[in-house]
Amino acid sequence: MMIHPQFDPVLVSLGPLAIRWYALSYIVGFVLFIWLGRRRIAQGNSVFTKEMLDDFLTWGIFGVILGGRLGYVLFYKLSDYLANPLDIFKVWEGGMSFHGGFIGVMVAMWLFSRKHKLGFWQVSDFIAPLVPLGLASGRIGNFINGELWGRVTDINAFWAMGFPQARYEDLTAAAHNPQWTAWLTEYGMLPRHPSQLYQFALEGLCLFAIVWLFSKKPHPTGQVSMVFLTGYGIFRFIAEFARQPDDYLGLLTLGLSMGQWLSLPMIIAGILGFIWFGKRKNA
Repeated sequence: MMIHPQFDPVLVSLGPLAIRWYALSYIVGFVLFIWLGRRRIAQGNSVFTKEMLDDFLTWGIFGVILGGRLGYVLFYKLSDYLANPLDIFKVWEGGMSFHGGFIGVMVAMWLFSRKHKLGFWQVSDFIAPLVPLGLASGRIGNFINGELWGRVTDINAFWAMGFPQARYEDLTAAAHNPQWTAWLTEYGMLPRHPSQLYQFALEGLCLFAIVWLFSKKPHPTGQVSMVFLTGYGIFRFIAEFARQPDDYLGLLTLGLSMGQWLSLPMIIAGILGFIWFGKRKNA
């Protein structure tokens, strides 16, 4: 069993100012967004200009941060934050939701499209291929922080990794499983899936390759967005089988996690939308 490297979450400390790896992962994501966007613009046939791309980055940052935080509050820990509403603003303690950030970016794209008198799906089709590498960067940030670890797996699996940060969860899980109790006694921690790396590979690299390659050829307006929507939903749904459910939610109806239930509408809407945009183009 491998052990999580236990990176220091603080990259640079300058007195009271600390730059964290997780914050850097967001910055890397935004830089990749601009770089890829300029590549798309340079290829021609784009509704965006470089100035519009730079402008949208500001809109997108607010959409990601506000939507991601509010999504986490509403989808995952609403009762806790209702009891302590000021904790909503403690973003440095973590707590961001992709699905909330996704909604926030959609709102930002809608406002941006109205400002520049463009169709919403024109904007969305341009933005979609630029997003996955930013997601990949965020998952690396999760791994460095040693958070969002996976479910318990076989001690002899080559991917098995112990997370010292999961000590409380390990103790709770082992209390109901004699085999896990023996592992915990012998190794001091339980073997878990490094699910952050699975999500990095699936939602980041694989999704990027699919959407980027699909967008390089002409397709009916809206279909690039639907490929992203479907692809993310499927990859997130798969990765959730290895990711540890949130302890304050656990598994929900049908044994699915909150992340899986939030991904199902994305998969359904993506497939139906892809078909609908194709038929509309043919009509």
